[in-house]
Amino acid sequence: MAEPLGQRVVVGVSGSLGSVTALHRAAAEARVRSAELWAVLAWEPPGGDLPSRGASLVTTWHRMASEQLMDALDTAFGSEGPGVPLHALVARGTPGRALVATADRSDDLLVIGAGARGRLRRGMWPSVSRYCVARACCTVLAVPPSPLHHSLTAIHRRNVWKLPLTTRSLAG
Repeated sequence: MAEPLGQRVVVGVSGSLGSVTALHRAAAEARVRSAELWAVLAWEPPGGDLPSRGASLVTTWHRMASEQLMDALDTAFGSEGPGVPLHALVARGTPGRALVATADRSDDLLVIGAGARGRLRRGMWPSVSRYCVARACCTVLAVPPSPLHHSLTAIHRRNVWKLPLTTRSLAG
């Protein structure tokens, strides 16, 4: 594939609400800059890279990652698209490494979702945004979660635990 000549806005996509928020922000930045939008979904084989796994399994996982990326793009933009040239890239590897490797030019803009980070979450899952900020050679824009994200998470938690939902909790 030929190297693009213009500026790029690279965005990490997982399909989560936070990544869709980051995708919308990245599309807006690409429109302002007249840049290409590069949506990147990173994936790793379940259980890591084992030499005994067949090529058919790897192909299946890659196809599933591609479908997940297309679903996220469809959720974010529908049939209208982002309004800028869009490149969808499925990269094998950890999210941080894949994003930093893709946004490898100094004039790129790397957009990532900066999800809510509590102590427990920070201890169990490494922060992609911290990794990218520390290692990227370009500007990194960390997009905070949507204001509704916390409310939706709380409602989901109540549903999982089968707790009653009161409308008072939604008004605040």
